[in-house]
Amino acid sequence: MRSLLPSEISRNMLRPNPYNLNQMSHDSTMLMIRKLLDAGLKVKKAYIDTVGNPYTYRRKLEGQFPGIEFVVESKADAKYASCSAASVVAKVSRDKFMTGWKFTEELGGLSREFGSGYPSDPKCKAWLENLQDPLFGYGDIVRFSWAPIKNKFEESEEAVNVLFQADLDDDEDGLIQQQKGMSSCDGSFGNW
Repeated sequence: MRSLLPSEISRNMLRPNPYNLNQMSHDSTMLMIRKLLDAGLKVKKAYIDTVGNPYTYRRKLEGQFPGIEFVVESKADAKYASCSAASVVAKVSRDKFMTGWKFTEELGGLSREFGSGYPSDPKCKAWLENLQDPLFGYGDIVRFSWAPIKNKFEESEEAVNVLFQADLDDDEDGLIQQQKGMSSCDGSFGNW
């Protein structure tokens, strides 16, 4: 099994040349297939629940693994027993993983009752209603590239926009604006 951590997803999706979630998922699937083949398993046919366009995804898989027949369909977990089983294993594993999550930062009084992680889940929705920290937002359990989180920061009056020099891509005007903003700081960050 290959798990993608929230911080890994955020880092990949928010970099200058984004590596999107569909591509990460495709690459993870291909890595799992490669490991099965390297372990000596003979794979004749594989059923895949699609992420993105099923035709494009199937062609990509066929290009990487020419001897395997691929069935790539949307909602394959509702049509094929092997996909249903894989879906159950993934959900149970995710739930166990989340229950045992070790936060890398101090959470203070932030509740661990975050629900399933889907925005339609009332527990998740309630958890997202309060920002943990006005500057940093949530702990590393949250994907900062996830639209509900990006929207939460954009709507927040407390969130602080941060512009890093590396993000400016040699933008002289931007660098000048950043330096002006830094020089107007009240000095509460101490001596750098």
